[in-house]
Amino acid sequence: MNAISTDEAIQHLRAEEDDRAHVELLLAAAEDSAAQFLNRRFYANAAALDAAVLNGSAGLKPILINPSIRAACLLILGDLYSNREDELVGGEFSSMPAGSRSLLTPYRIGWGI
Repeated sequence: MNAISTDEAIQHLRAEEDDRAHVELLLAAAEDSAAQFLNRRFYANAAALDAAVLNGSAGLKPILINPSIRAACLLILGDLYSNREDELVGGEFSSMPAGSRSLLTPYRIGWGI
């Protein structure tokens, strides 16, 4: 289950309702990308976090989504929605929008990717 609602994602993208399935796919990918960068899972609310802790899927140091993580996920989502192909920037493929990386870095644990 996504920490950000599909309706919020559609509104953010100014997408059409017909794009709902595609937006859901990209939203899941955006949240997964952020979680991988953070090396931790994040949850929409305390009930979802508590359930994940109880069933053992929360991992190390889970966190509730906050405005910075939400904004970073929406930036990643917007990038995925706008750029359906890999983008070459300065001779290297860009993996995540710079703004997202900046918003997520304070909440990152470990070195990871």
